[in-house]
Amino acid sequence: MPRRTRSLAAAGIAGVVLAGTAFAPASAAPETTGWGRPATSDRTDPVEARRVDRVPTPKLDWYACYDYAECATVDLPRDYDAPTGATTEVAVLRVKARDQQRRIGSLFVNPGGPGGSGTDIALAAPYFLGDDLLDRFDIVGVDPRGVAASQNVRCFPSVKEQTKAYAGLNMAFPWTKAEEKAYVAASKAVGRGCSTTGKPLTGAMSTAEVARDMDVLRRAVGDPKLTYLGFSYGTALGQYYANMFPDRVRALVVDGVLNPNAWIGQGKARNQLQETLLRSADGAYAALHEILVRCDRAGTAACPLAAGDPVASFELVAKRLRKKPVVIDDPDAGETYTVSYADFVGAALSALYAPSGYDDIIGITADLLVLTDPAAATAARRVEARTAIAQRAGTAGQQVRRGYDFPYNNGLETFLGVDCTDAYHPEDAGAWPALAAKEDKRAPYFGRLWAWGTAPCARNTWTVRDEDAYTGPFTRRTSAPVLVVGNYWDPATNYQGAVGSAALLPNSRLLSSDSWGHTAYGTSACATGAIDAYLIRGTLPAKGKVCVGDIQPFVELPEAAAAERAPASKSDLARRAAPARGEPKRLPPVVAPLPAVGSLTLR
Repeated sequence: MPRRTRSLAAAGIAGVVLAGTAFAPASAAPETTGWGRPATSDRTDPVEARRVDRVPTPKLDWYACYDYAECATVDLPRDYDAPTGATTEVAVLRVKARDQQRRIGSLFVNPGGPGGSGTDIALAAPYFLGDDLLDRFDIVGVDPRGVAASQNVRCFPSVKEQTKAYAGLNMAFPWTKAEEKAYVAASKAVGRGCSTTGKPLTGAMSTAEVARDMDVLRRAVGDPKLTYLGFSYGTALGQYYANMFPDRVRALVVDGVLNPNAWIGQGKARNQLQETLLRSADGAYAALHEILVRCDRAGTAACPLAAGDPVASFELVAKRLRKKPVVIDDPDAGETYTVSYADFVGAALSALYAPSGYDDIIGITADLLVLTDPAAATAARRVEARTAIAQRAGTAGQQVRRGYDFPYNNGLETFLGVDCTDAYHPEDAGAWPALAAKEDKRAPYFGRLWAWGTAPCARNTWTVRDEDAYTGPFTRRTSAPVLVVGNYWDPATNYQGAVGSAALLPNSRLLSSDSWGHTAYGTSACATGAIDAYLIRGTLPAKGKVCVGDIQPFVELPEAAAAERAPASKSDLARRAAPARGEPKRLPPVVAPLPAVGSLTLR
């Protein structure tokens, strides 16, 4: 049989593109700041209140699903200015509180994306949320309109047409001129498809519409005010809700934070790349560089790259791959893998999503040092390196193999349907090569990767808009504090996003964490405990509080440290029994913003 040859991006290694004191029941939501002092909050704008309040409270016809959950679907107005007009079906899932007698209310959760499944993360809640939260709250996940189990957005009439349009996108990012040309052409095709065939749903998928849906569903589950935990892009959704409905907040936590003004691109920034404002690449580069520096300090016993200069070694691999991809033959699997420069950078970013990902970065770099210069190593070391890379590629390919065949995969379109509708982007997709190269100069390696993900949003090809999209202000005073949580070493949502969002919200508290990976929940017992305490009891961490991650690069791991994310696939979770109280937890299955088509953001 002939061997199959495929790029490492398609195989998946390109990784990337988530007891005690009195409590406040949801039926008597606190009217205090920090739940200790009298509070005054801004009121929901009358126009916004009228939009949602005139929609009758839906009756959620729950039915048992996935062994330990309940599911429902509800038809909500596609346009809240026409509440009796066309509707869109929205899927909801809940995992009921373990202790119904002491139940506080519902905790709405969102994993990010945009385009991540709220029903997936709610179903995974027993695997990653603290036991006290699981005891006291029904965990509720909503699939945003267009996404997952909700009515799906489709930008093309068939899989065949979608596959043709996507032809230039199946990579972490383009590097050669030919790849850039193909990527721009595909981006324009996708933008046009979503602005024509994708309508009317693409014009009704803004974050503001999802916030309105969440307010109606808050009422449907019987909560006078919202309790919410959002990760990654889910922090944008949380901040939209807080500012659109500031007097309807019971407790709201955002972790791995996007500054909403940077997300949208206000004023003169409307012609800039979203990445220029969000600076995700800056966070990724800072984390990578710090890992390589700590590798050098740790010495060869802990880090093999310390035999030379780790920073220089990473750049040497990158330089070699920029000139020529390396081809790896795996006779055992009968396959050949091509590792490009984009694959290498994508794999590094994927590794940075987990607290223990530094080990993957060092291993991949060390192996590719050998494979890009075979004469520099022994035959045994060459075999070892080839086997390690092939195993990574094969395992990743089995888990996240991308292909635009049956059934219709709308994952990219769910992301774009929100981002392109929420935010302002440069006018012409043809401007992306120069703009992305500029990002790379500011934030090496990762600038291009984060920049290219929004190319289909160019305004002259993505022409559909939501006339009711919310663009601010994001400075409203909420009826209860917003807890804003940021990691120092987050590779997707730059820590400065948390700092900026906390500065915008007058009734907020910033919790910082010297943690690794994407988001703080589950990476630090300190941060996790602070989030749980606030959601349950309204107890805020002290001003200026800085937590420390449970896992630090090249430091011996604590025996119980969580290093992997909880599974998010409903079919996978349905085959398992939900963890009992006291069983070990994992990281939340969050999804980062700005995914590249040929890669995944979920670890």
